[in-house]
Amino acid sequence: MTAAESESTMYTSHHAAQGVTTGRRGLRAVVRTKDGWAVPHAVVTVTDMSGRQVARAEADTDGNVATAPLAPGPYTVVVTALGYAPVASTAIATGSGSAELGVLVLARQGGVELPPPGVWIIDPAHSKVAATAQHLGLSSVQGRFSEFAGRIEIGATAEASGVVARIEAESIDTGNRTRDDHLRSADFLDVAAHPVIYYRSTALRAAGPDRWTVEGELTLGGITRPVDLDLTYLGTSPDPWGGLRAAFQAVTELTREDFAMNYNQVVAAGISLIGATLKVELDIQAVQGE
Repeated sequence: MTAAESESTMYTSHHAAQGVTTGRRGLRAVVRTKDGWAVPHAVVTVTDMSGRQVARAEADTDGNVATAPLAPGPYTVVVTALGYAPVASTAIATGSGSAELGVLVLARQGGVELPPPGVWIIDPAHSKVAATAQHLGLSSVQGRFSEFAGRIEIGATAEASGVVARIEAESIDTGNRTRDDHLRSADFLDVAAHPVIYYRSTALRAAGPDRWTVEGELTLGGITRPVDLDLTYLGTSPDPWGGLRAAFQAVTELTREDFAMNYNQVVAAGISLIGATLKVELDIQAVQGE
């Protein structure tokens, strides 16, 4: 049995258990995203070959759609949902008035995807926030922040989505205590005066399939500047604890001088101890729900 057949059997049994007579049921379908998650409140409109609307139904919280029995014959079925591209299909109602469409997959508007709408909380135990700087123009040194938190809100549309995050500046760790203490000083992060690094998105725009540009503002060392993130959405998956997780990767580049981190040391003609820019890399897992 295929996955679609199995799913069809499940929702058929569900409606039969509720007292729906299988011999006189109408159109049945399940509306899903490409990741397999339900699209609740999707609207299914059924028209006959003359263009006359004969049925209209809204998906329930599990994405199931059911209409009253239909007269035998062919129909056009259109599925719409806020933030998704509409999908059209053809259904043939049998002599019993039923038509099975199985799973109907909706894609996000513009051909790019986001997780299901709702609140998502960043899980620091399964996420990484790192910054890498060039050292002597030859190699690089990476520091990771161990303490951070964030909240992602996915709306019905990209325009209604956003993220806020905070990083404890003192939690920087490069694997060298002397270097970490210097990074915490006024030469760099100045954690005594500015213990928290903040990021707040201001806009989200599509950059390709599963790719986004997050426009936002970063507050670092008491200075706030616009910083955009190149974001890739990696998909969603259930976790072993009964939750639903979404995964993202994001990168950006910061100029140290933009945030008054001007410390440097010239060790030779044209060669500085520390590079002028920082590469910031984020590997994020977020859990659905408050």
